[in-house]
Amino acid sequence: MDEVFGKRRVQTCRRELLDRTLIWNQRHLLHALREFEQFYNGHRPHQGIANAAPLLPLPAPIADPDIIPLPSARIEHRKAVAGLINQYHRAS
Repeated sequence: MDEVFGKRRVQTCRRELLDRTLIWNQRHLLHALREFEQFYNGHRPHQGIANAAPLLPLPAPIADPDIIPLPSARIEHRKAVAGLINQYHRAS
């Protein structure tokens, strides 16, 4: 099981980061990997855990899906992992 988990993690890192980035040297590689790891564990939603980030609490369940208010807030754009990934969230 650990082998499968490790392979999936390496494949995700390769697909989402290394296949899209030109790495200059070992220092740049380590920096990119650290930044991707922080994004992956802190911000990126994971479908297996109700679209929550692993290091954040799960969102509250929706009691009545028919009365969900439409968001009227502005949407802000933020770049992550050296501009490689775009994130969108509601402005506070």
